[in-house]
Amino acid sequence: MQELYNLAIERSILAAFLYDPIIFKDYEEQLESSDFSHKNHSEIFMAMKELNHLDLPIAEDFIRKKVSSNIDDDMFEILSTPPIVDIQSYIKELKDLSLKRKLSHLANVIHENSLKKDLSSIEIINKVESEIFKLQGSHHNKEFRGFSDVISSVVANVKEKKELGNSVLIGTDTGFGELNKMTTGFNKGELIIIAARPAMGKTALALNMIIPTLKAGKGVAFFSLEMDAEQLVSRVMSFMCRIPLQRLRIGDLDDKEWQYFYDKCNEYSSWKFYIDDTGGINITHLRSKLRKLKLKDPSLSLIVIDYLQIMSGINNKDRHLEVAEISRGLKILARELEVPIIALSQLNRSLESRGDRRPTLSDLRESGSIEQDADIILFIYRDSYYKRKDAKENIERAKKEGKGTPKVEIPTEQEVEEVEIIIGKHRNGPIGTIKVLFHTIYTYFANIDKNEIEYQNTKVEDEVDLMPI
Repeated sequence: MQELYNLAIERSILAAFLYDPIIFKDYEEQLESSDFSHKNHSEIFMAMKELNHLDLPIAEDFIRKKVSSNIDDDMFEILSTPPIVDIQSYIKELKDLSLKRKLSHLANVIHENSLKKDLSSIEIINKVESEIFKLQGSHHNKEFRGFSDVISSVVANVKEKKELGNSVLIGTDTGFGELNKMTTGFNKGELIIIAARPAMGKTALALNMIIPTLKAGKGVAFFSLEMDAEQLVSRVMSFMCRIPLQRLRIGDLDDKEWQYFYDKCNEYSSWKFYIDDTGGINITHLRSKLRKLKLKDPSLSLIVIDYLQIMSGINNKDRHLEVAEISRGLKILARELEVPIIALSQLNRSLESRGDRRPTLSDLRESGSIEQDADIILFIYRDSYYKRKDAKENIERAKKEGKGTPKVEIPTEQEVEEVEIIIGKHRNGPIGTIKVLFHTIYTYFANIDKNEIEYQNTKVEDEVDLMPI
């Protein structure tokens, strides 16, 4: 039977770091303390890691101060080990042995769980998938972390941000300057809820927000539970090409527009835009698909679910409990995959009867757990939409009451309307309202600046003058 450890390899790697401490930063992220089978080797590696984060020398005397165990014999063996040339090959072998040990342990866990009557087969599969994903894709130690280790990480993080020039954008670019300032972008592990009543533009806003990530060459996963993939992409191409969506639907394009549209489709075809239009997907299936996608494409940087209330529950629970399970599952998944997840959500109809229809947290539909689990909650409010709606309802009401058609002017839908994005909750920052423009014929949201305010209906001609997105 093959041994699942090799102490000589462990000593060689640690010796390489002692002989040439400068290389430690290059290989630190590839290793975990659990990759070292020998307890003292593991502690020596952790000491090196802590010293590196504190900008202290990775040297024998400093290591001894950080390790509480007696490491005299181990340090003698390590320092007696001759230098190695190809450390990467040694690390590869160490990781392989480490993974085999963990798989062996997982096999025992699977066997034990399969004998438990209180666990369903679906629950066991989910646990196994989660553990395998952690083994293949995670480089983080999930054990208890000491305060000194955590504070060292915080110092390193602040230092890294400072070196970026105190930029307001730390996470994923939302595409909106003012929103970036207030949120620092959407950050790893965050659950972001975009909530609104129907026809406010939830899907359009989410599609606008994924463009900076796609343009940066990173992956985006979009679960479209209500709209098929072709409809979704048609919306994207409408606002990217500035061709009205209705005209795209019926193919009303002249030759120059068609050529421009065709060229842009070819240009964007390399985007890492993954669309799943399976209806009624549940949290277990979604989690499984995303874990596989993350392993296939590590550049996956943003996930969108359109929308939360259409997701299926598990085991036919009360709907409020199902939504609570879904929202909690999305938050845990965001942390596990280390990417922001945007989930669209409906609001309760009751807000329609208020004088001020601007949404609040209490308007979130079906579960207060959404408010609890979310890191950021954004509401969309279009005052122009409600003015048109109220005018139409006043006319209908007057007709029913036999008063004839009142002299009420119904505001026409403008090609560009001002919209409020309300930050109703922000776990790590301020709340407030930002204003953006909504281009109705393209279903496109844009920053408010003088270029956007001086909007002109763009027609694709010899020289195409498109607004920057």
